[in-house]
Amino acid sequence: MKPSIKSLLLDELIEELWQLNEPPYRANQIATWIYRKRVRSFDSMSDLPRPLRQKLKTKFAYTDLEIVRILGGKDATRKFLFRLSDGNLIESVLIPASPALYGSRSDRRTICVSTQVGCAYGCKFCASGLDGWKRNLSADEIVDQIIAVEQEAGERLDNIVFMGMGEPLANYENLLRAISILNAPWGIGIGARHITVSTSGLVPQIRKLADQPLQIRLAVSLHGATDAVRSQIMPINRKYNVEALFDACRYYNSRKKQRITFEYILIENVNDSVDQAHALAKRARDLEAKVNLIPYNTVDGLEWTRPPRPQQERFLAVLRNAGVTATLRREKGHNIAAACGQLRLQTERALTADFSPTTAGPIRAA
Repeated sequence: MKPSIKSLLLDELIEELWQLNEPPYRANQIATWIYRKRVRSFDSMSDLPRPLRQKLKTKFAYTDLEIVRILGGKDATRKFLFRLSDGNLIESVLIPASPALYGSRSDRRTICVSTQVGCAYGCKFCASGLDGWKRNLSADEIVDQIIAVEQEAGERLDNIVFMGMGEPLANYENLLRAISILNAPWGIGIGARHITVSTSGLVPQIRKLADQPLQIRLAVSLHGATDAVRSQIMPINRKYNVEALFDACRYYNSRKKQRITFEYILIENVNDSVDQAHALAKRARDLEAKVNLIPYNTVDGLEWTRPPRPQQERFLAVLRNAGVTATLRREKGHNIAAACGQLRLQTERALTADFSPTTAGPIRAA
């Protein structure tokens, strides 16, 4: 199988061109065609000599994601279902402007990106892992989600959050390669401070990420402030418990300028008690971390439900009264199966039942 040219960093592309007896400046030309002009084939790179284009076609793959389905309206949260070249399905979510999301300005657009097909970590409330883990995404498959959504939306995206399907830090090398392409001036050109990596708590990788020079943001999917609660819904906690996780977070804090965010999905009668709120407040305050509360998005086949609104507000009040910077996510995607992996799961089960959700092009549903 030929490697994808979109997974190469610029210095690697220069090296590949040198082996083809081509001058280094061709690398910048190629990068411009891929990331600025967004062409879909080597043949479209019109300022490259035809023999070079043929060499590139012989040596490298040049693939795009296929949009299978789009849910949501233009001015609301939109979920994109993509088909990869091997037939696997992944999801991305375009989140409209929200002043509460990581301190963003009101005109900012955020994309939630997947890093794996499925997930191996088995969080009990999540649809991503219901059909297990299939494979890691390559760097180009990660970057292509941003390119495809920008093209469909007709506007530039400002923020990237790696909170889609999969555990980003379990695909560490491809994740870092994709981030390098997304951040580079010759690539997509998104600032490191506008890139957030989320993790369910892979302690060694958090420490490894802390030693990277890029000032990217870290979000920890906490969902329980004590081992008793967190282990009930997140199997990863049995390997890396709350204390080990917070030790790694303290190390990350010592190496980075950006404050950590704790993602906390509120699940009724599981982790939404006032006692959990007080425990979370202490943990967050000790690290000067922010907390993003997310009412649970119902997933077909799972028993969990979101707490009533007054309970959500009580939980939030405990955090704020303790001096913690905390936000409560408003409705964004509850009506379009926006929980991670949900649309993919629904579509795969429909296909298994001999029902195809596609027509001549992607389905768009408001």
